Amino acid sequence: MKRQLFAAAATFVASLTMAPLAHAACAVDVTDPFELDAAAIDEIYTCLKDEMAEKYAKEGDEVAAAYRDWTVSSTRPAVAGAHGNRLLQTFANDVAAEQYLKFAEEGVEMPAGSVLAKESISISSKKKEARTGPLFIMTKGEEGSAPDTADWVYAGVQPNGKPMKFKQSFCHDCHVAWEAQDMLAYPLEEVRVSN
Repeated sequence: MKRQLFAAAATFVASLTMAPLAHAACAVDVTDPFELDAAAIDEIYTCLKDEMAEKYAKEGDEVAAAYRDWTVSSTRPAVAGAHGNRLLQTFANDVAAEQYLKFAEEGVEMPAGSVLAKESISISSKKKEARTGPLFIMTKGEEGSAPDTADWVYAGVQPNGKPMKFKQSFCHDCHVAWEAQDMLAYPLEEVRVSN
């Protein structure tokens, strides 16, 4: 079931149209992001990290301007299969950090006001390059504020700073696979920060 949801999510995210961008690309030696080792991922992130924060904040999005001051949840980006097989790095605001970094698998209840921002890096298999992908955002509202999505509001910022447009159900239909974790998918175990 999770694989089907990941596949559907990957197809949708890959199909999102983004305005053409003039931005740096970082060379990679592989065509499949799952073949990248830790050193190659660190190199890619070093190449793109400053550009990512700058581009996301370009149009004044509040989360995009602030997330780098939040708590990072992993030692480096990693590819888990969701979000179009992108490399992902998640940041948690002060409200979210304590609960999120427990990486609990059952009975999770994130407090209202929790915000998670997930940087993404796309790997082009044709061009053998890495580029800044969207910044994915989850915000937990007060109880009953968004009953169709368990009070989560999903958003995203394109690499040009403009907001992404999509239906809330699209994101939530994938995240519901982690219902016991309050809809949260965590970084891969090998890259999680220890508390």
